[in-house]
Amino acid sequence: MGYHVVAMPYPGRGHINPLLNLSYLLVSKDDITVTFVLTEEWLALIGPVSGAPNIRLLSIPNVVPSERTRSADFIGFLNAVFTKMEAPFDRLLDQLGLPVSCIVADTFLPWMTTVGSRRNIPVVSLWTMAPSMFSVHYYFDLLAAHGHSPDDNLPERREEIIDYLPGVSSMRVADLPYPTVGRGGSTRKHVIEAFSVITKAQAILFTSFYELQPHVLNTLRANLPVPIYAAGPSIPFLSLKVPPSKPIASGAAAYFDWLDSQPEASVLYVSLGSFLSTSMEQMQELSMGLKASSVRYLWITRSEASSLQEACGEMGLIVPWCDQLKVLCHSSVAGFLTHCGWNSTMESIYAGVPMLTFPLFVDQYHNSKLIVEDWGIGLKLKQRVGEEYVIGREEIAETVKRLMDLNGNEGRELRKRAKELQETCQRAIKLGGSTDNNLNAFVRDVVQGQCNFAN
Repeated sequence: MGYHVVAMPYPGRGHINPLLNLSYLLVSKDDITVTFVLTEEWLALIGPVSGAPNIRLLSIPNVVPSERTRSADFIGFLNAVFTKMEAPFDRLLDQLGLPVSCIVADTFLPWMTTVGSRRNIPVVSLWTMAPSMFSVHYYFDLLAAHGHSPDDNLPERREEIIDYLPGVSSMRVADLPYPTVGRGGSTRKHVIEAFSVITKAQAILFTSFYELQPHVLNTLRANLPVPIYAAGPSIPFLSLKVPPSKPIASGAAAYFDWLDSQPEASVLYVSLGSFLSTSMEQMQELSMGLKASSVRYLWITRSEASSLQEACGEMGLIVPWCDQLKVLCHSSVAGFLTHCGWNSTMESIYAGVPMLTFPLFVDQYHNSKLIVEDWGIGLKLKQRVGEEYVIGREEIAETVKRLMDLNGNEGRELRKRAKELQETCQRAIKLGGSTDNNLNAFVRDVVQGQCNFAN
């Protein structure tokens, strides 16, 4: 008899993609089927899953605000995720027709542990950010006791050092997750709610690989009452083994032909994510700064693409979408100007590409610190917190040139460290590597139920 995993992500692309990539890894193991549950809107956006007959996609009704409008009232969106999704998911479980071995759900679906307890199904919490960001939230009481709550992130305290979180390297207050404040208040109450039930899960899965933050993971293993498994990077590296079909050489799909025509290690890849956008003033400064740098670049943006293309001249190409991991692995790409989302960070590490950091939201400020200070594989473009701070074109051009200088000591050192981390990452996912071993242990302990978990 096979094993059946029900997987449900938080409804956002940065959470859906890693759980879907994890699902591909799970069904590559013997006798596992994954039922992947999305909202109706996200089911339409994701489309059919190819090459994995053991993954089936199902949906619940659209009980949360649309993806197109959620950033306008993010607090309201979170409220709906935390209160509206449980009932339709619970009803869906009754209709599956297969017994459920375990549920893997995003940490920010805290009601899932209640569902699992009620049905006597093991629930696994999937953490889709850096392990050290998990520690920041888990030890929130320590931060509050020292007056370092992210909600109290006052300008005069941003340079204060935090060196007391177990297993976490020292950081500044400015490196904490920058809180989102909206009409309904701060996201802090939702984070506290999610972490208040985290140890009611039967296990915690991380989308990182062990060697990236071993001290953080070792400390969490010693301090948490539930097992943890580092099964990342949860990026689509399996798709790289499939021979790519040649994109149609017209319109936006011609970006691979454009990359093929560029000199080796000459292109800066630019993408600031799919959720939040920067101000139009900042977009114009970025456009002018890239042009002034005289560096070739491929820029992914959905806003004002035509006007920006006119401004960027012959050195740049602007398209609304690309296959990011394949682009980062292309031989012409030598740098990544990124918003520092965790999935993008992991893909850049996998590809061995150094980064120029431009954080916008929540954990991205912390990731920027990891990239630049802890791992030494990038430079900070955005030094200060807050959307109101606009980086000028001169600073952008100068920092881009520093990152893309293959002959200078700084550029060589960044690429050397990025290559070393890439090799560590790729060893982890090989047969017998730390990720492979962690995934096998997770399947044995949780999916196959060889460990007894007390609710």
